[in-house]
Amino acid sequence: MREVLTVSSRGQVTLPAGMRKHLGIKPGGAVIVEECGGELRLKPAAVLELEHYTDAQIAEWDRADALSAGERRRILERLQNT
Repeated sequence: MREVLTVSSRGQVTLPAGMRKHLGIKPGGAVIVEECGGELRLKPAAVLELEHYTDAQIAEWDRADALSAGERRRILERLQNT
């Protein structure tokens, strides 16, 4: 598919509906634009949902993963003997 697009005074272009549909680009979707050898390449971007954790959650995980003094000593001894 090839289209000639007009750049607005604000630097905006409108992607043709057929191209958006073909590439699965939905309203509000993200795209990647890159300059490559004097050309612009526009690609749909994959947006991944991230989980956010509170400082309290992270601190609790740290406490749960803490090694006892004995465990720490045994690990260090094994590492020194290898």
